Amino acid sequence: MTKPTLTRRGLIASGTAALFAPSVLRAEANPQEEASAQEGVRRNATSFVSQDWRDHFDTLGKAAIVADTSSRALHYWNSNASDYRVYPTSVPATEELTKRGYTKITRKKVGPDWTPTASMMERFPHYKYMPPGPDNPLGTHAMYLGWPAYIIHGTQDTRKIGRRSSDGCIGLYNNQIEELFAICPIGTQVRII
Repeated sequence: MTKPTLTRRGLIASGTAALFAPSVLRAEANPQEEASAQEGVRRNATSFVSQDWRDHFDTLGKAAIVADTSSRALHYWNSNASDYRVYPTSVPATEELTKRGYTKITRKKVGPDWTPTASMMERFPHYKYMPPGPDNPLGTHAMYLGWPAYIIHGTQDTRKIGRRSSDGCIGLYNNQIEELFAICPIGTQVRII
């Protein structure tokens, strides 16, 4: 009898938020994974790199988010680390569109409207302002960062999750951004790596 394993593709296709811990989700070990483990790199069965908030922040403050553009996952910790969640994400399509560093959530909005940036208009002149609704590229909820035009938001286009497909933002399934939106206070510290 073969042991069932959770794959990244299976997780992304399920659209469900999950709590990951390296000791909870483990694939059958292979030599490459064992070598990575010996070098101090922790990976779970879904190929997401496990993160520890202490590697990124001095304190948790109100809450903390690490958005990992390499493994296309967003890691969330509440103020006392009793709640740790990992969400699959879409990430910027190119390195030129990717901003890395520290910022924070400065405002939140249910039913965001969308205005294409000047650089988007240069590349896609047919883009137009879009009010909230089912075709809006920001989905149902948006959390705006301290950097102009960078947002953690939902998406109506679920094919984007797990891919390099955004113009700089971090996208989540609508049901997952709604969950994250509810637990992230304004002032949550964010690091994009």
